[in-house]
This record gives sequence, structure tokens and C-alpha cells, in this order.
Amino acid sequence: MVASTTGTPTEARVWELLEEVTDPEVPVLSILDLGIVRAVRVAGPQVTVTITPTYSGCPAMNTIATDIRLRLLAEGITQLTVHNQLSPAWTTDWMSAAGRAKLTAYGIAPPVDGTATGHVLNLFGKATAVACPLCGSAHTQLVNQFGSTACKALYQCQDCREPFDYFKCH
Repeated sequence: MVASTTGTPTEARVWELLEEVTDPEVPVLSILDLGIVRAVRVAGPQVTVTITPTYSGCPAMNTIATDIRLRLLAEGITQLTVHNQLSPAWTTDWMSAAGRAKLTAYGIAPPVDGTATGHVLNLFGKATAVACPLCGSAHTQLVNQFGSTACKALYQCQDCREPFDYFKCH
């Protein structure tokens, strides 16, 4: 059943509805989990949603914008603008903790903050590798900078020997 708003939508309600819009490439993540929704503005009946792509050439952004429109239209919000904002550039730091946990449960290693390679220096200056989402081992190796989509890299666990995607930074 399609619900409809009565009167002017609220900003809080629009945020609730956006939580229901999923990433077409990783459907366990909402667009809020990804952190690509940068702003929601409600001015009377006019709603503007500002989104930032995970990278400037992301092919999923048209689908995401359409999904936002469809979800808000289903709620009765007809005066709607979806605005793409490229600056500041998206970073995996914008992903929610819940989104990172969902990625791991789905079998994709969540991003290691602050690096495009998946390796960071710990407090002792040693490189820390991407943890395998299947067995938890940090004994992993980059196989290819590009995985199943351009926003992922392909890794292999050296302990359980399974390949897995790593959600990388851009």
C-alpha cells in the first residue's frame, strides 16, 4: 500500500523515507548508510535532496536519483528536486557505522578510513591490512585495484583463501 503525506512534508520525514532507498550496487546499504545524502531542504511543499556520488563517474547515481524521486512521489511529495553536488568529494568517512557493519555481514570488507589502498599505519608505524569479511584475518592481499564495481577492489584472504571485495575510497 502506498502512503501519502497530508500537508507539507517535514525534513525529518524525508530523512526517514531516504533510509528506505538502497544502493543499486550494494542493496544491503541505504543511501544514508553510504553517506551520499548531503542535505535535505524543505521549503513549504518543495523538497530538495542533495546527493554526492561516491566518485564523479558513478553509473549508479541516475538510478539512485530516480529511486529517491519514486520513493518521495509514493509518499505524495510531488515538488521535488534531486541535486548532484560534486564538491566536497565523497569520502568513506561519511559512511555510517551501521553501513560498515552491513558491508561486513554481506561479505564486503568495509573501508579503512583515510586510504585508497586499504592499508593504514597503526600507532607503531606498521601497515594494517584490510580484514577479511569472511574469517576476520588481517592476512590479506590486494589482487586487483578494481573489483566487481569501480568502487571496490578485489582482495584475497591468505588464511581462508577466499577472494572478497573491499569497498575502497576514491
